[in-house]
Amino acid sequence: MFSIIYPYRNRDIQRVKNSLESLEKQTNKNFKIYFVNYGSDKRYTEELEGLLLNYSSVKYSYLYTEQQPWNKSKAINSVLRNLDSGYFFVADIDMIFHLSFIEKALQLLKDNEVYYFQVGFLSEAESKTAKRFEDYNIKFKSNEWATGLTMCPVEAAKAIGGFDEFYHFWGSEDTDFHVRLKNTGKSVNFYSKETLMLHQWHETYRNKEIKTLNRLLQVSGIVQFNHFYLKKVIQERRTVVNNENFGNIQSKKDYEKLIGYEKNNTELISNKQVEIDYFLFKKLPHLESGLHAFKISEAVDKSIKTIIKSILNKNKTRYYSLKTINDKLLFHIINYYSNCHYNYCIAEDLKSIKLVINKL
Repeated sequence: MFSIIYPYRNRDIQRVKNSLESLEKQTNKNFKIYFVNYGSDKRYTEELEGLLLNYSSVKYSYLYTEQQPWNKSKAINSVLRNLDSGYFFVADIDMIFHLSFIEKALQLLKDNEVYYFQVGFLSEAESKTAKRFEDYNIKFKSNEWATGLTMCPVEAAKAIGGFDEFYHFWGSEDTDFHVRLKNTGKSVNFYSKETLMLHQWHETYRNKEIKTLNRLLQVSGIVQFNHFYLKKVIQERRTVVNNENFGNIQSKKDYEKLIGYEKNNTELISNKQVEIDYFLFKKLPHLESGLHAFKISEAVDKSIKTIIKSILNKNKTRYYSLKTINDKLLFHIINYYSNCHYNYCIAEDLKSIKLVINKL
């Protein structure tokens, strides 16, 4: 069986339709599509599920990770862990496929070989047009450094623990996967004999990083940290990652349990530096097993006495901004607690942060 895995979150529906339509037209129909909705917002989820009613052959799953950072590796692994054999291909909803993509991909299949494909990138204007694949004007093509869109034997991927679930947000998980496959002796090949996929334009993710606190779950500098982590993977010649439960995501029941607990059992924490440092380095690591809920809010003393002391440099109390707390806390979660069930939410007024976690 040849399986195509689409990881998805909060992307416009037209590009999803364009991609799925190009697969509908394939000359070879011997494949199965798995579409993973990694906790998209309600609006996107409703639009997506409405669209997928037109594609009865697509196997769809919704993961209850709306209040967690984007993790492409977990989205892929949630399907990979349940595949028994054959080959899988990691797709991207930005892709428009040549009508013979499947036919030519199947011709390349070999037990010990992995392939990834050259992509033709379209301009913003060209992406908004509807044409035959051959009639699109390609702005530029990817090279061997663009390591997404990988086709791999299921057994080879499972043997190394799938995609490394350490990588949150975006950056490096595809290259990491290739590096570890090579370290086990697999041949990883860049197919550029012909262009079989076109990339619909979108703003680059790096440009979407917002430097101030916002409701989108982000961490400043995470792309650079992911690249540094990858560097260590290469240096240490790592192969196997994750644990035996890779791709196991919290269920609807787990998610609702977190929501229910938060309503009645929330511990309040201020943004004082000493209080946050204690929370991160002492309280969180030593939580008892079970559910815990925390709300972090600004608690700056604005009394006249405090203001005068601050002006005179006599006020020794220091505070973290909520943006700094957000970066520190999310960084702790993705490093130490990502295997726990948890919800993380920034208030609409941007004045508080909530964390509910089921400590294992």
